[in-house]
Amino acid sequence: MTLEEALQRLLGAVHPLPATESLSTFDALGRVLAADVRSALDVPPADNTSMDGYALRSADVTFSGAVLPVSQRIPAGVVGTPLQPGTAARVFTGAQVPAGADAVVMQESCEACGSDVQINTVPEPGQWVRRRGEDVQSGSVVLGAGLRLTPQALGLAASVGAARLTVSQRPRVALFSTGDELVMPGEPLKPGAIYNSSRFTLSGLVRALGCDCIDLGIVPDDLDATRAALREAAARSDLIVTSGGVSVGEEDHLRPAVRAEGRIDLWQIAIKPGKPLAFGEVRRGDGTAAHYIGLPGNPVSSFVTFLLAVRPVLLKLQGATELQPRGWPMRADFDWPRPDRRREFLRVRRNDQGGLDLYPNQSSGVLTSVVWADGVIDNPANQPIAAGDTAHYLPFSEWLS
Repeated sequence: MTLEEALQRLLGAVHPLPATESLSTFDALGRVLAADVRSALDVPPADNTSMDGYALRSADVTFSGAVLPVSQRIPAGVVGTPLQPGTAARVFTGAQVPAGADAVVMQESCEACGSDVQINTVPEPGQWVRRRGEDVQSGSVVLGAGLRLTPQALGLAASVGAARLTVSQRPRVALFSTGDELVMPGEPLKPGAIYNSSRFTLSGLVRALGCDCIDLGIVPDDLDATRAALREAAARSDLIVTSGGVSVGEEDHLRPAVRAEGRIDLWQIAIKPGKPLAFGEVRRGDGTAAHYIGLPGNPVSSFVTFLLAVRPVLLKLQGATELQPRGWPMRADFDWPRPDRRREFLRVRRNDQGGLDLYPNQSSGVLTSVVWADGVIDNPANQPIAAGDTAHYLPFSEWLS
């Protein structure tokens, strides 16, 4: 099936988790808002200056070189008195503009003369004045429910006085790998064994998306052990993610184990890397179920299919409104003359000339490619690429931010 068909089925089967919690705004980075944030005040709360300089009435300065007496000094945090006609107030960035003033002249365009100031430019009304409410108006929604909170969003929440935010529950994701050939870094590497890289990649992806990761380690190639691991995972999580072991080989026990503990569909997705994808659920003792997604075993395939298929599921579980990354048209600085019949996600990196370079080895087992790359090209099936063509670029930063 197409990727779009697979996503429609995946996202149609999951629903946002119902629980929410109240967090300090300091602690809400990466979480998804469960309720709108409304401002109880105007931002800025009063007209203020965006420059160090002098606040005045523009009508009092009709020619360059006009001299006005300085009637008051207003630093930030101090409220001055109404400005008398024919005078100026010394102001500093962020200071409230006194009533009666309608412009600020920056200090570089002025010359202090004792208790007076010479204005060496003719000001325009509103010059260097930030008007009350020009950023945020009282009562307006500044952050909408479903937004994944960035550092700048936390700053905006703080600017309207929101000390706490209502956010969605973190999804609990249980991970485990199957395979007697897998060992952990630091252990002796026996003949025929490999280090379990996917365990680290997938757990990092889960945490990067603001979820709780429950690492159940490596499960032996045994049906009973696999069923026991699935039962534990279902009891402790909202979503179970595995890598490898869902084919029909004699040592691939995940497929019959999930079927025995719940249900499973094995899909063939028309993408490269990452054709096989399993989806289903594992029953809990109370009659509810945890969602299950089985990813391919090759490390690049599991990485790419996680971004394409698991990420939107995790975001939907959190109630996020933006589930797909943004992409941009960019110039390909390489040739790809023999495209696959499946939709391809080619590992690329931006270069200093404003184009994209291709990693030379696009094998699904070459994990170095996704470290070297800063994104992928989403290339349609059977679509060759010639140097200079425009391609659809998806940066990893969009998926992981």
